[in-house]
Amino acid sequence: MLTKSAARTFFIGGTALCSIAFGLLTLDTLQQVPAQTRQNNLTPAAIRGKDLWEANNCMGCHTIFGEGAYYAPELTKVYERRGPEFIRAMLRDPATMYPGKRRMQQYDLTEQEIDDLVAFLQWAGDVDLNGFPPAPVLTAGAAPAAAALDDGRPLVFNQMCVACHSLGGQGGSVGPALDTVGDRFDEDYLHRWIRDPAAVKPGTTMPKLPLSDDQIDELATFLSTLRAEPMQ
Repeated sequence: MLTKSAARTFFIGGTALCSIAFGLLTLDTLQQVPAQTRQNNLTPAAIRGKDLWEANNCMGCHTIFGEGAYYAPELTKVYERRGPEFIRAMLRDPATMYPGKRRMQQYDLTEQEIDDLVAFLQWAGDVDLNGFPPAPVLTAGAAPAAAALDDGRPLVFNQMCVACHSLGGQGGSVGPALDTVGDRFDEDYLHRWIRDPAAVKPGTTMPKLPLSDDQIDELATFLSTLRAEPMQ
């Protein structure tokens, strides 16, 4: 049993040792912060985007870096998962992207503000969070991340199309499944449809996506190959 003097010495020595260890760990953490946060990539546009994020209280619905609400999707890795085109389209007109489904507010952002928010989300996704958030477990009905599958899908398909359509049991349910779309439509029709859905079918709920000519060509070619397995 310790004497009162020994107990005092043990307490003071232990407190001092723990304080030194805490100080050294804090110093080590602070030294790693610039590299882990990719501080060099924090451009003026990303900083403006962060200000917009806070000014519009985006964390009132979304979560980023583990903080925020869970009413709307988690956005730490949204740039990797969906890509800049999808993000811009959502910020520009949420209701058009998900007719009758989404409840995201229309903020009437300028193109500069949209670019700034995209820059902020790109920076956020590149921050080293030691594996957080973990990659999602893909189940039926879950939309795969952009790099989650390597089966010949165009990157833009995994970023944008699976938000509404499914393929192989994974993706959204707003639009029809695309597993056998190549049996129903040829490449020329798919090309025209992707370029301007309303011009092909007036009143359709599918939006005109902000895609480049190369992306439209790539998607039409890929979709035309999606056919039912031949009968043995």
